[in-house]
Amino acid sequence: MTHVLTLVGPASRAIVDPALARALASHLPAPAEPIWLCEGVAVDIPFAPQGPFDNRNLADALRLELGDAPVDLFVQPIAHRRKKLFLADMDSTIIGQECIDELADFVGKKAEVAEITERTMRGELVFETSLRARVALLAGLSADVVATVIAERITLTPGGTELVRTMRKHGAYTALVSGGFTLFTSQIASKVGFDENRANTLLIEGGAFSGKVSEPILGREAKYETLVELRAKLGLVKDETMAVGDGANDLAMIEEAGMGVAFHAKPAVAAAAGSRIDHGDLSALLYAQGYKRSDFVTA
Repeated sequence: MTHVLTLVGPASRAIVDPALARALASHLPAPAEPIWLCEGVAVDIPFAPQGPFDNRNLADALRLELGDAPVDLFVQPIAHRRKKLFLADMDSTIIGQECIDELADFVGKKAEVAEITERTMRGELVFETSLRARVALLAGLSADVVATVIAERITLTPGGTELVRTMRKHGAYTALVSGGFTLFTSQIASKVGFDENRANTLLIEGGAFSGKVSEPILGREAKYETLVELRAKLGLVKDETMAVGDGANDLAMIEEAGMGVAFHAKPAVAAAAGSRIDHGDLSALLYAQGYKRSDFVTA
């Protein structure tokens, strides 16, 4: 067998059952017996295509077969399935919020900033220009508010900690790469367990944000360059890498990764990514790599 289809459903509902596995397997060339990664939740179906084959086209066709079922699926070669380098976006990916929107709430401008953020993540605005404009609205805000935001408003995305710690246990290198700010990434990376983090630096004067960000801004190209840099440093090939994000500034690294994943992403990002998580949490990316539930590192 050269390829594998992985189905991942919600942990709260055992809807990935033998009947569903058989139904999807019927659309695969030369399928083998299912391999259960977590009963009722995740299953692998190895198969062997003959001749030219497009993973994405098959994945799209299988999603149509699933209809409204809240099941994510991944179609990929078995070779290099377990990745050795993992890059992740932070805002709305590793955490459930956009940090700059939460900061803006303290100056009464959350709605205004959130609208700009949303348009930027959809690819309607240039990221660097947008970030400068949003940061300017924070001028004069006490930098101490970051601690309050992290303590009271930031939540980790389910499955993220298990994903990072399990991959690291098995030898992967992990990096949190954000268009957000080091004041947040340094703490989030430590909580989750990343090897390193990279982000933008908010400039502070007299204990308050100056309304400026250090240049050059870490955006779409910097995320791409980080992936290329770390891949070369670790001596890896493209297929040994994985990247996940939700917005337009993640697209370059998603497209460059061996497994590029759009996570509950904006439409343009989901359409461009080779893989997608539309329903589940980040633990789906462990099942996609063939890890069983019993392999997960939870602490």
